[in-house]
This record gives sequence, C-alpha cells and structure tokens, in this order.
Amino acid sequence: MRIPRDLSGKELIKALGKLGYEVTRQSGSHIRLTTSRNGPHHITIPDHRPIKVGTLSGILGDIAAHHQLTREDLLRLIF
Repeated sequence: MRIPRDLSGKELIKALGKLGYEVTRQSGSHIRLTTSRNGPHHITIPDHRPIKVGTLSGILGDIAAHHQLTREDLLRLIF
C-alpha cells in the first residue's frame, strides 16, 4: 500500500485516533498527539495540506516502530 499523497494534518490526526492518539496541545500549525498504548508516545503533526510525503513517511515510520508494526500494516490499520 502506498503512502497517501494528498493527506492533510487533520485527516492524519483523525486516522491516528484509531490507535488511541489524542490531541494534547497545539503550537501554531503543529499539533502534538499522545497515546498510552504500548507505553506513552508523543508525535507532532504539522497541520498542513497536504503533508509533504517525506514528512509523512517519517511520522508513519516513528508510529509503526512504537506499535511494533510494519509500515504496510500501519497503513492498512489506519486508512
């Protein structure tokens, strides 16, 4: 499965809700999410439209590593 090319920050935040991520704070156009599944994990999402593919790839890689999933499995799970 390919990384979506036209995903906004808000859409990504909604999708990450499936993994228990919740907005904990916002500073300008960057939104901080936190989950306590598999231990605490914080991630910062830029509220841009669209999120650049390299940025999105890094975010998804970080989340996949925390949840011990492959990137493919993570994409299937949230999209």
